Amino acid sequence: MIIEERHVKHTGGRLRKAVRKEVVKGIRFTKAEYFIIKQKASKTGTNVCNYIRQVSIHGKIISQLSEDERNYVRQLTGMANNLNQLTKKAHQEGCLV
Repeated sequence: MIIEERHVKHTGGRLRKAVRKEVVKGIRFTKAEYFIIKQKASKTGTNVCNYIRQVSIHGKIISQLSEDERNYVRQLTGMANNLNQLTKKAHQEGCLV
């Protein structure tokens, strides 16, 4: 009985994405146009390339939440969790029927 061992060579590096962006196109802007696009991209919390891609495909941009808005959502989620825990405890103790 011969046992054959295979050594798989790991190439390392970054994994390939399932969908590659293979087409590269250049586009020219005036300085004023680029400034406006850059400002709009920063307001939505994305970079210029993603902003242009989203606007050209979908016609709209869904902006990301600011740091303050994320903190509000986190606090609201915590308060909702606390309310659910209190309601459960009240039902267990027989305070609510």
